Amino acid sequence: MGRQRVTATNDPDRGARPPRGDGGRAARPMQPRLDVPEAAARSPLREAAVLSLLLVVAAAATSANDGWPDWRGPTLNRSVDASGLPVAWSESENLCWKTALPDRSGATPIVSQGTIFLNVGEGEQLELWALDERDGSLRWKRAIGAGNERKHKQNMSSPSPVSDGEHVWVLTGTGVVKAFDFAGQEVWKRDLQEDYGDFGLNWGYASSPFLHRGVLYVQVLHGMRTDDPSYVVAIEAESGDNRWRVERPTDARAESPDSYTTPALLQRGAGELVISGGDYVTGHALDDGRELWRVGGLNPEKHGMYRVVASPVVVGRTIFVPSRVRPLLALRAESEEYGAEPEVLFELDRGTDVPTPAANQDYLFVLSDNGILRRIDAKTGEETWDEPQRLAQGNYSASPLLADGKLYATSEDGVTSVVAAYGDFEELAVNKLEGFTLSSLAVSRGRIYQRTDQALYCIGGASEVP
Repeated sequence: MGRQRVTATNDPDRGARPPRGDGGRAARPMQPRLDVPEAAARSPLREAAVLSLLLVVAAAATSANDGWPDWRGPTLNRSVDASGLPVAWSESENLCWKTALPDRSGATPIVSQGTIFLNVGEGEQLELWALDERDGSLRWKRAIGAGNERKHKQNMSSPSPVSDGEHVWVLTGTGVVKAFDFAGQEVWKRDLQEDYGDFGLNWGYASSPFLHRGVLYVQVLHGMRTDDPSYVVAIEAESGDNRWRVERPTDARAESPDSYTTPALLQRGAGELVISGGDYVTGHALDDGRELWRVGGLNPEKHGMYRVVASPVVVGRTIFVPSRVRPLLALRAESEEYGAEPEVLFELDRGTDVPTPAANQDYLFVLSDNGILRRIDAKTGEETWDEPQRLAQGNYSASPLLADGKLYATSEDGVTSVVAAYGDFEELAVNKLEGFTLSSLAVSRGRIYQRTDQALYCIGGASEVP
């Protein structure tokens, strides 16, 4: 086993200087290695294509009932403006359809323009499946590559796909990235391990790609099983070419450099990419990946086994950043200045480990692996229920869903607890489906989609699908 390499040098072909201090609240932004190709300069044709893409994305995200293009939903915070969602269901109640699946996956189903996309592991093979949203029938499936294997709970199908309404992009734990159109035609292919070296995470790669304005942002934060540096790469969604690639140094040790999170977006100025893991949360410029700011405190005692699984969540100017249980930081980007370092709004000494929180302007819902649910005032950090609430017994890996005035939380046993999101704590239903569940719930057109190791379930009544 290796450890994360941090090279203190000004040589642009090597690593950047590690942060000062001992991992406290803030550290001076580093100047990572930049790899920005000349092709990143846009032509008028490229600008027109991006504008068209933006219009498609905006139209697809106008209503949470019309699709689920990213595993975090159209608002990217696991909180959606949906109505009329089902509350109670079972194997024999309130199911629209059920489609058999070959194995477990941590990948959340995404839904776009009447098509459901699934990252699927079947034996040693990895595939992308496209299902008809109306009845769950298989439209097509395409090979992504071989090399699927089990790593503790997960396998190499864990990253969730992402779509813009015309194309779908899928990434695997083996590092293969592929783009397809909705007819199943492959557009381009990349292999990140061939390009930049083997992944070095202790439990296998599982970060999902993030799509924004025609660019895929992919993070590879590792160090437990490699001496290679961590990096973030921006890939042109249309062509598969790099817009840029930057190294992201850290002084985290042992397993702590490993991160299984997905990038988030702070919408300030031109936009800032938010990356968490390796004991820090950093903000990066979208145009060239340069580090704008860096905040520490995710591992204040510098433990060696502080890998991060739960992703950062952004609501307006507030960034909620989980660590390995404690602390959970809430950062506030009050300044209008692009790239200004966010301030710590509050800190929770008990956060989450695996499930990513759900949040809106009012509340942050923090779900622990053991099923303890806390509702936190999103502005003050105060708990708003009389006490933390225990949901159905079991382990929880799926991220909760905030929708229709309710909070949905699914255990690994396939049990979904539904509670009232507002007012006093009230458990509305406990729903059991067969199979092991790692994947988070998705919502589209008044239906809920739950994935187990046995099937994809469509929960709810009939709905008009184009």
